[in-house]
Amino acid sequence: MPSDQQSGKMWSGRFREPLDPQFETWQRSIVFDWRLLPYEIAASKAHASALCAAGILTKAETAQLCEALDAIGAEFASEAGTAQVRNHATAEDIHHFVELKLAERIGPLGLKLHTGRSRNEQIATDLRLYVRDCIGQIIQGIAGWASALVEQARAAGDAVMPSYTHLQRAEPVLVAHWLLAYVEMALRDASRFADCAQRLNFCPLGSGAVAGATLALDRSIATRELGFDAPTANSIDATSDRDFALEFAEAAATTGIHISRFTEEITLFATSEFGFVDLPESYSTGSSAMPQKKNPDLTELLRGKCGRLLGTSVTLSALLKGLPLAYNKDLQETQEPVFEAADTLEGMLQVLPGFTRALRFRDDRMQAAAQSGYLNAMAAATYLVHKGVPFRKAHEKVGNSVRYALEKGVELGELTLDELHQFGDEFGEDFYDAITLDATIDCHDVIGGTARERVREALDSAAERIAGLARPAVTEAIHAGA
Repeated sequence: MPSDQQSGKMWSGRFREPLDPQFETWQRSIVFDWRLLPYEIAASKAHASALCAAGILTKAETAQLCEALDAIGAEFASEAGTAQVRNHATAEDIHHFVELKLAERIGPLGLKLHTGRSRNEQIATDLRLYVRDCIGQIIQGIAGWASALVEQARAAGDAVMPSYTHLQRAEPVLVAHWLLAYVEMALRDASRFADCAQRLNFCPLGSGAVAGATLALDRSIATRELGFDAPTANSIDATSDRDFALEFAEAAATTGIHISRFTEEITLFATSEFGFVDLPESYSTGSSAMPQKKNPDLTELLRGKCGRLLGTSVTLSALLKGLPLAYNKDLQETQEPVFEAADTLEGMLQVLPGFTRALRFRDDRMQAAAQSGYLNAMAAATYLVHKGVPFRKAHEKVGNSVRYALEKGVELGELTLDELHQFGDEFGEDFYDAITLDATIDCHDVIGGTARERVREALDSAAERIAGLARPAVTEAIHAGA
């Protein structure tokens, strides 16, 4: 006979000895997979429907099971209820918890629900549903940040700043053009998550432990109820696949990298050495020692959080590398990195839009920086190209002009025509109009360039694409079915 300790286990029959108490506590996943409760409820209801169609459950039994499952979901949805799930004395995991609660509510019928399924397929399903749901929230968070960037870009108007290569001033650009660079990154991030949602949207239920269910279940029933596109095609793959988790973490890490690049630039631009931006006090802190300090804590924290996102991606890669097929207990360790990635990125995206809207750019400092240091040299070379000078020669002539201006301590536009003619007869009176700040901006008149009209078009396009970042339809299914 099984021991009293084992009698409540989902696998108790074969064992004679109780688990070592320390191992028992250490190996339980309920302490973190409690958050899968709504997805376990939804998947269990879908499985009940499949069992009913197969004649294993009557319609009345199915209705009773689904009613009890809904009641369990409602009872433990609150913060206090969550604590009860997490601290349950005997449940090994969320699947075990739900089974125990079903048995408490409706007796032996609750134990009938596990017919024709395995925890291997249950966790594969629950985790897919969780990731799919998180993707919907994250895409909305990304859209919120992108919208804030567009708002700032519109407010910036024709304000100009230096662009940088090698962290050296390069050419003048519109502030809006710089902000829109991050919008493009955000839109790519959203598309990665949408792709991930599409690829994971296949239903593992019916895969059994490894070889497929031993009952002739209609897998299309659970697939339809849970909003999946189709059943998974191979039971071995379905029960061991965590590609979707890795892809989710990698998409989160890439988004984190983009956020980190933005916050790094803001941190630099807020220094007195740059002076391009005033940090909002509502997102900054002071020093306990130095009364004058206003520290960029938010940008530094966001930059630091990116490291955590990168860590989840690396952790999942290391866990999956070299695992034999199919399910292995190692896969239990894939859950926490997924939860960590979701929590970290969602938290970042909650604070980032408000911070972005609160930024105040110092247009005077940026414009002054854009008008010094020969940032119009490329426009000067282009002027010569329009005079018929080959670009390589034009580059050399302007380079010589810059060197002369450096030695004299003036900008290109302050050189006289006689001085310019030392380097080429092609320089004329119209040269000075060709290298003004406006002309230097507008000479980049190509799709994707910083010319004022092109940036206005890009702003409208970006706003339209952001508006199209609706929550993916597949991520709504869990709520519709719950």
